[in-house]
Formats: sequence, C-alpha cells, structure tokens
Amino acid sequence: MKCEIYNQDCVEFLRSYTNNDINLTFLDPPFNQGKDYRNHDDKMSEDAYWDWMKTVCDLVYKKSSEGASIYFMQREKNVDHVLSALESTGWTFQNLIVWKKLSSAVPNTYRFGKNYQIIAFFTKGERPYVFNHLRIDPPLLVTQKYKRTNGLYVTDVWEDIREMTSGYFAGDEPLRDSSGNRFHNQQSPIHLLLRIILSSTKINDIVFDPFAGTGTTLLTSYQLKRNSIGTEIDPINVERIKERLSILRPSDNVEQYRKYYRFTENLDSIWPIFVNDEDSKFDTLQPKLIN
Repeated sequence: MKCEIYNQDCVEFLRSYTNNDINLTFLDPPFNQGKDYRNHDDKMSEDAYWDWMKTVCDLVYKKSSEGASIYFMQREKNVDHVLSALESTGWTFQNLIVWKKLSSAVPNTYRFGKNYQIIAFFTKGERPYVFNHLRIDPPLLVTQKYKRTNGLYVTDVWEDIREMTSGYFAGDEPLRDSSGNRFHNQQSPIHLLLRIILSSTKINDIVFDPFAGTGTTLLTSYQLKRNSIGTEIDPINVERIKERLSILRPSDNVEQYRKYYRFTENLDSIWPIFVNDEDSKFDTLQPKLIN
C-alpha cells in the first residue's frame, strides 16, 4: 500500500505524473482570504486565483481514472466559481454538499450570518465508478418519537461533522506547536475525510490531495487501506505530516466513528478493521518524501 507525500507544488507534480489512475481527489485549497502562509501568496487577484484553480482541476481530470470523483471544498460565496472551474475542465456534476458548521455563525450587519461551507462533488464521466451508500445513526431529535432500527442514509447536508474551530470546539484533534497554539488553522477533521473516502472509493484505490496541509487525507486513507498521494509546498508542514503518520493519536483513529456507520450494508467490505500495535505506531507505514 502506497502513502506518498511530495514537498512540491501540485501543478508541477501533476504535470510530471505519468499515470491516469487517481480514483478520488480531495481539493481543499487556500481560500485566497489573505491568510499568512509561509509558502503561498493568499492575496492573489481573483482572476489569477480562479485560473489557478481551473489549471488544478484540469490536470487532476487528466490524471484521473474513468469514473473518478473529486470533492472541491470552498466558501459558500464562491460556489459559482467552483462549479465553473469543474464544469469547464470536463467534470460532471453530482452533488453540491452543504457542510453545516456546529459553531455559532458570525453576525453580519446587512445579511444572515454564514454557517456552512460547500463541497462540490463531481465525477469524470456521467456516473462514479463506485459510490457507497452510507448509513449513519445520529441522535434522535426532540421531534422524533421512535428509535431508528437501521439508521439514516447520508444526504447532501452534512450537519453532524464537527469542524476544527478555535476554543472548546477543537477538542484534541487539531495539531499544536510547543506553545499549545494551533499548528495549522485550516486543518480538516478526520471524520470529514472518512465520509468522503468511504463514499467514493474501494480498498486499494488511489486518493490524491493536492494541498495536503496536515496530512489528514493521507492518514485517513491509510487506515482505510487506500493508497494515497499528497503534495504540500511547505516543508515544515511536510515534516509535521511525516510525524503525524508515524504515530496514531487516539483523536486520529477512525475506529471511533465505526459504530456511527454500523448500519451501512457493505461496511466490512469498504472499511477493514485497522490493527495497530500496543504503542499505536504505524509499523508498516513508511511515508515517502520527495523534495
């Protein structure tokens, strides 16, 4: 099983990648909000930014297998740009997922507060080569009288996945530096990647993350026995990814969510039980770093 992290710009990597075997891509780029990144200008002009996104979408399309899936996460205000970037490069629309945040919305002076992000789900071709219908077991609402016997299907509104916000909402999952500060403010939760990977891949498929960040996609893929490739331009992030991949923290263990998905009919075939040693180390994982 392959788990590779490249300290490289994703466009350069994709242009040199000679295969067309990527089965799933999770595209969570910088949002061009003026954040302080060590190796990226987050204040690009709007035209330059979306030209860049189209280039990434185009290259991923060309390097993906027929029926492959892509999940493009962005701010809700940019939905038109996201759909255009994907449709203009050949991808076929399947769903616009609303990821509803569990934290309080920031108030606005002249419009409703914003409390969600969008995730555009597209495929290479009219239909995905694989799509697993997941069933979950969320707590009953006060308006619901009877306990469910077989859970609920996952829909296009995801309001049960906690985001990595500041304060008590963050829990133990966010990586921190020696001073206790967040290592990366845009870290994606394990549960988010778990749902995407389970939905759109089979065991041994190839999952690609062009903006690997803290390595959540690679870490989740490995536990689910999927091959993974990540590119990350920041060498400090790359070293932290390698560190994270070397020891499985309890907060990173996907098994904590297995009971939640227990009503999924083919769960055992798409989610093999991960076995690690008593020290919680990934004994067989040797992440490959290419500078």
